[in-house]
This record gives sequence, C-alpha cells and structure tokens, in this order.
Amino acid sequence: MSPTEAAERSLARLDADPQPGVWLERLPRARVIAAAREVEDRLARGAVLPLAGRTVAVKGNIDVAGLRTTAGCPSFGEVAVTTAPSVRALEAAGAIVVGTTNLDQFATGLVGTRSPHGACPNPGWPELISGGSSSGSAVAVATGVVDIGVGTDTAGSGRVPAAATGIVGVKPTRGRVSTSGVVPACASLDCVSFFATSVDLAATAADLAAGDDPADPWSRRAGTVPPMLGGPLRIGVPDDASLHLDGAVGPELLRRAFEQLAQTTGAELVEVDLAPFVAAGRLLYDGAFVAERYAAVGEFVTGGSPDLDPVVARIITAAGTLPAWRLARDRTELARLRKLTAPAWRTMDLLAVPTVSGLPTRAAVAADPVATNTALGHYTNFTNLLDLCAIALPVGGHLPGHPPVSVTLLGRAWSDARLAAVGRALARDVSEEVRSAQRKR
Repeated sequence: MSPTEAAERSLARLDADPQPGVWLERLPRARVIAAAREVEDRLARGAVLPLAGRTVAVKGNIDVAGLRTTAGCPSFGEVAVTTAPSVRALEAAGAIVVGTTNLDQFATGLVGTRSPHGACPNPGWPELISGGSSSGSAVAVATGVVDIGVGTDTAGSGRVPAAATGIVGVKPTRGRVSTSGVVPACASLDCVSFFATSVDLAATAADLAAGDDPADPWSRRAGTVPPMLGGPLRIGVPDDASLHLDGAVGPELLRRAFEQLAQTTGAELVEVDLAPFVAAGRLLYDGAFVAERYAAVGEFVTGGSPDLDPVVARIITAAGTLPAWRLARDRTELARLRKLTAPAWRTMDLLAVPTVSGLPTRAAVAADPVATNTALGHYTNFTNLLDLCAIALPVGGHLPGHPPVSVTLLGRAWSDARLAAVGRALARDVSEEVRSAQRKR
C-alpha cells in the first residue's frame, strides 16, 4: 500500500467512525494527502523512511502546526506555529499525522473520562473505561484508524490505555524523547509515549523520536545501558504480598502470564518486594510533586473557565496550596525510597508487573472518580519517579468482558532496547486468545 493509499484509508476509517470522544481536531484532508504524496516523492528520490505511510494520531496536549493545543480544555491554548519535535521526528521518518485526540483534561487522570469533549469510549469493551490520560491516541490505534498513537506518560498514561484497549504502549526513559511542544503535567517527570498494535512499531517510533533537545530543559543525552547480571535473563515479579489485583486480573491469570514470559524468553523469575516501589509511586499524587501541575496551568485553572473538568480543577487548584517545605521533604523521601529499591536491581535485569490491577467500569469511575483513578496507578505511578522505562503489552488470558491481561516490562534508565527485545520475543508468542479478545478491525 502506498503512503497516499494508507492516508486515504485512515481518513475513510475516520469518516466512518461514529463514536464521539476520540478526536479533538482533524487536519484538513488536503494537507494529509499532500503529506502522503511528499513521502512518496522522498521515497522516489531514494530516501530511507522507516515509517513511510504510517498514519499517526497525536494527543491533544502536544503541538501540531495549524491546530490548537487545548490539552482537552476548549478555552485553553493557541494554534501551534510548529509541530512538537517528537512528532516532527516521526514525520521525518515518513509518518503522516491525521489529527489530535481526546485526553483526560490537562493530562490529569488515568481514566479517559475527564474531558468536556465526553468520555473516550473503549471500542472493544464498551462498559469499561478506555484508560487515560492518552485515551484518544490509544483508541485511534485500537480501532485501526491510525498505525501509531502519540501520547504522554507521567503517571501511567502511556500504559493504562494500552491495557484497556489490548494494544502496546511504550514509555521511554525520562528525557530520552523531547517534551518541547507539550503542555506540561509534571514537567520534571513527563514523557512522550507511543502506542501501536505491535511492540516493534511502538518501539521503532520511540527510537526515531529519541534525541537530546537543547530547547527542552528536561531532555537528556543517552546514558550508559545498565549491565546485565550474567547468566540467564532474570525478570523480577511481584511477591505474593505485593499483588494488588481485582477480580478481572486474578492471581492465576497473572501467574500464567509470567510463566509464558519465562518460557518464551528463557528467563529466570525472581520474586521481588514491591513495597518501596509502590511507596515511591504514592508521592506522585499524595505528595507535593503534584505542585508541578499547578506550576504548568494553575493560573489558568484558578481563573474559573466554565469548560474545566471539575475533578481536574479541584486537583490542580489544591496543588497550588502546597508549601515548598513539603516538596523538599518529598524529594528527600524519594531519594530514600530509591535506595530501598536498589537491592532489587541486584537480583533482576528487568521487572514485570501487571499494567493495572483491574479496569473499572465507566459507571464505577463516575461513582468514585478519585479512588478508581488511584487504583489504576498502583503499578504505574512509580515508574518515572524511579527513573525507569517501560513497555506495556497484552500477553493472553482474559475474563469475559475484559481485555487480555496486560503486563508491563520495566527497566532502569536507558535499557529501552533491552525491554523492546524481550517484548518482541514475547509478542511473537502471543496466543490466538489475545487476538480474538481484541476488537476485530
């Protein structure tokens, strides 16, 4: 299929998609087709374009030239003059942007329902949430409208939607991909993330987008890859005391997923106490790090715009009252917890956890929006605080009415390639059960 044909197919599927709550703004058809034809011209001139003809959806808090970057709040933001570097890198590799997608407003939430544009629907399991905050980008991939979804991930927003929709989510090492052109949530922790239906495509997108950005104060040059322990690959898994699951992701399903991981990769499984990891994760919302959300958009939120999501507005407004001493205390506490997690990395090369402890229904989120959101971050919130990279992917086994069990592979900073290699091996062994559980495209 040529890039123009791929773009035409994406636009046709978008035209035929009846569900609201996924897309915020589409690029004009003429611009999309012109971009596809430019890719064809570059190919004809001999350019090597690893993403030639791949179509892309971009989360609505990331700049796309010519579209307003609203972060899910219609009265916020301006028309972007330039496209964010992370997305430009994909375009340079031949990808074609189609438009911007819905999100939990100001990237504050893991549920996909905190938006004045409406809850983003889960296409495969409509009673359940689609996950957030990068809900629209994940759903655009899961429905086959685009090949790649670009999101962000501060607390789990590049992984929870992947688990909810049965696809792959890659969260690179913090600072590996520029966050210039992104409306911040917590600027020191924010990451640009990538969705696809395969580990290979999601990881390739992350690789192509990577690079130090002098304009981004949180960007980092590539660091040293942590050494392997030697001998067989050792993958840490939660010990019994660390499992926090609901009925939809029971211990037996999870145990089978970990056994499949070991059999496919030849790895040795090592039980790990996740208590210090989870304690670090609690600092993200229960501590003072949330003050960074107020630093990003607090002045706008306290102005009382009528299109603010009430839950998001309460979180960000409250963050503005946190005293500086609490942030200083929490940074010290995080340093202490990082030291407590260090011994675990002397016994394992990678860590595998359930991406989510379970997925609530939309009704459950409406009834208790804070508690359900908190539960979704149990296995995701600590990742950026502890400077880890991650890949979430479906591994098989599911209950009726639920997506396949999703496992997240985690590694220390700059072990992205190692994660991708293990993820690719596991993905090749994903059972037909996973494919049948996903929504037919």
